[in-house]
Amino acid sequence: MYKRQELINQEYGDISAWYSVAGYTIASATAVLRVYNNAHWFSDVVAGAGIGILSTKVAYLVYPPLKRLLTGQKNLRLSAAPFYQNHAAGLSIAGRF
Repeated sequence: MYKRQELINQEYGDISAWYSVAGYTIASATAVLRVYNNAHWFSDVVAGAGIGILSTKVAYLVYPPLKRLLTGQKNLRLSAAPFYQNHAAGLSIAGRF
């Protein structure tokens, strides 16, 4: 939940701070309710928030140079997504050339 919110913050935070405030408020309320309803432990929520925020920050730092390195172009549409399924991990890369 915090990963999506950090993505909203990165994309729209410069337009208006209210996007970030509203998103983090909703994400925090969801986290509190998950702990309150015994669906998660507090440590799970904190760890998940930390991983989500950190992974989004890393993606925004690494993606532009990686895209230029792989393609040599700035306008190429390229996306990469990690996956984990049936005890196998990998990276899916798709692009329009």
